Amino acid sequence: MPRKPLMLVFLMLLALGVILLYQYQLSSIPESTQLHTTGSQTPSSPEQELSDTGKFTPTKAEYVGRQACAACHEEQYKSWQNSHHDLAMQEATDATVLGDFNNTQYRYHDVTSSFYKKDNKFYVKTDNAQGELQEFEIKYTFGVTPLQQYLIEFPGGRLQALNIVWDTRPKDQGGQRWIHLYPNENVDHKDPLHWTGIYQNWNIMCAECHSTNLRKNYDLASDSYQTKWSEIDVSCEACHGPASNHVTWANSAAQDKSWRKETNKGLVVNLTDTADSEWQLRAGDTTAKRSIEHDASVQLNICARCHSRRGVLTDVYRHGKPLLDSHSPALLTDELYYADGQIKDEVYVYGSFLQSKMYKEGVICGDCHDPHSLKLKAQGNNVCTRCHNGETFDTQKHHHHAQSGKAAQCVSCHMPARTYMVVDPRRDHSFRVPRPDLSEKIQTPNACNGCHDKQTASWASQQVKSWFGDKTRKSRHYGEIIDAGRRGLAQADIDLAELASNKDNPDIVRATAISLLDRYAYPRLPDLLRQTLNDQSALVRTAALSALPMIDPNQQLELGFPLLSDPIRLVRTTAASVLINVPANNISAEKITIMQSSVNEYLENQYYNADRPEGLTNLGTFYMNSQQFGEAEKYFKLAIEKGPALAQAYVNLADLYRLQQQDQKGEAILHQGLKASLNKPPIHHALGLLLVRQQKLEEALQHLKAAADQAPNQARYQYVYGVALQSSNGTPAAVKYLQKAYKQHPADINILYALASFNFEMGDTSAAQKYTSELLILAPQHQGAQQLMQQLDDPQAQK
Repeated sequence: MPRKPLMLVFLMLLALGVILLYQYQLSSIPESTQLHTTGSQTPSSPEQELSDTGKFTPTKAEYVGRQACAACHEEQYKSWQNSHHDLAMQEATDATVLGDFNNTQYRYHDVTSSFYKKDNKFYVKTDNAQGELQEFEIKYTFGVTPLQQYLIEFPGGRLQALNIVWDTRPKDQGGQRWIHLYPNENVDHKDPLHWTGIYQNWNIMCAECHSTNLRKNYDLASDSYQTKWSEIDVSCEACHGPASNHVTWANSAAQDKSWRKETNKGLVVNLTDTADSEWQLRAGDTTAKRSIEHDASVQLNICARCHSRRGVLTDVYRHGKPLLDSHSPALLTDELYYADGQIKDEVYVYGSFLQSKMYKEGVICGDCHDPHSLKLKAQGNNVCTRCHNGETFDTQKHHHHAQSGKAAQCVSCHMPARTYMVVDPRRDHSFRVPRPDLSEKIQTPNACNGCHDKQTASWASQQVKSWFGDKTRKSRHYGEIIDAGRRGLAQADIDLAELASNKDNPDIVRATAISLLDRYAYPRLPDLLRQTLNDQSALVRTAALSALPMIDPNQQLELGFPLLSDPIRLVRTTAASVLINVPANNISAEKITIMQSSVNEYLENQYYNADRPEGLTNLGTFYMNSQQFGEAEKYFKLAIEKGPALAQAYVNLADLYRLQQQDQKGEAILHQGLKASLNKPPIHHALGLLLVRQQKLEEALQHLKAAADQAPNQARYQYVYGVALQSSNGTPAAVKYLQKAYKQHPADINILYALASFNFEMGDTSAAQKYTSELLILAPQHQGAQQLMQQLDDPQAQK
């Protein structure tokens, strides 16, 4: 498996946040609904209130537990029982543990782990954080199929997920066995993915989405958790929100039928908002349409909270609010998605679904999945033909395969699956048309060659063309533009800007296009940002804010300042994170006062994630930029201690020492990083620059070359190494190297300017003219290129 912490569900990203602690006062609630803590529990109770007139008056809603729902909603409750949500997390008992703890053993490289029972409890003897065998009690089960994981209590309120898991599939399907989630690697106790480490920590990585009303409650001073939940699994109120007001309404409505007319019935969020809008497949239509238009965002935001690859800003979650008010969803990055938006890493549906025509037409999760049992509402193609005319689509004439075969299943072509966690296939929810022609152009996978793996993409493309003609190829797919942007191809910035501007494209695609402009000097970027910063999509507004540092500071302030008051938290805090880096002399005292609220929110975001090295690094960077060097050093050191495998804290701490004229300490911390970090190129690069400042050019070149060689996709590393070569080995050597770099990064402005300048210096005016012209096409306002072109056009100036 690839080098990433796949084994825990719902990974966080780098957009980080802080919790404002929510005070609970619960009492007189059945034991099953009491608020539980890792290691303790606290009772609590909902408030219920009627006015003097008997009118229902909603108060602050509190969690009341599933038993308060079951009496009235018996059918839904029974459907939910034994669902994946119900079994998301359980105490380890004979009834819940599925793995073989009958004195079994499992060998993983040099470690033999033993699984057994004693005193009616479940135990594993396996390698601890020091690499020594130690006995651990299994406290909880985690998930149920196709894998069951096991949680172990550690000091400080931590729960750690063992990365030896039980394959719950039937034996004839290869299951009923212990497996390791990284079977092709040696994840030993020194590895950051070891089960005792931060990336296998339940409190951070998975707790929010496996329990109800979860509060992480991390304390930085003691480096400990008091993580709390109301119910151990994903129960009713996880989706419907705290139900105390609804219970009050229901009790009153039972006594007085006139109360039934209350519109929202005391609900925090109404998930039956589409009940009056049915999908209707009229005679002669091939695809169903909604009977009336509706807002599909409410249910989708509820589901996306967990069924997405996203970061968490705060666990003060408000049901019914937009996802970006509490979370930061991932864009279509190279690590997570193929260029055309197909799933690559485990991304949990939401980002794929946002790209689909179904999403655009108002389809919601509950149209296909029963929201309580989580099962499909019909089997096989029947789930699709509820809305897509079977006589048109569920025929050999459409899919061109044997009607009874696996290839005739709609999902085989339109929802291809990838397998994660060794045995867990997940289907792509972008519902795309297979495009083997894109495989030819940009090397993306396609459903056809997923089955016909001995044939070429060209063969598959011709087959599709012979069946359907060229209708799918008439317009350029956004994947081609994203691929060009990822590779830094010349003039891709123009296409990216058009992609971002066109509101017919999915918002996640438009936001991704903006994010890729950071490697270009797009001349009309201020105009694009002016447009997209006012976009209806919060995802697009956030991406546009992240691009603000590419323009003049005064324009950053002008365009970004209004978004400090945006209704969406992620937008506000992104605006704050950008504008705090605008020089203070550009900002009036009045605006600084207005900024303070969003800056505080941004800091809350970071403190919420101060149990992660990324959050600590962000705090260190904030305090460094605020000239609070002591605080910055503290957080960078904490980040290194908590996540020694990550690179950025080493680089930023060395930069902090540079500002304090303490390069000796910076050099030491970078050497420490080279020993511990798994991401060495940025550390090599920073160390090379430090050694250049110390005039140790020969040693510096070794590190700059290492950075360029190990991260060839980083144009800056190649540019800096090329310039350093010029100082050491002369201009011809630098030009030879930079010409190779240019082939890989033909639109990089720095490489082009270096080639133009160095060729001019060598007297090769033809080459200098070529590179200067290309540079001015990409960056017409580039002053150095303008001056160089004047010299090239004026023979006298060259003498």
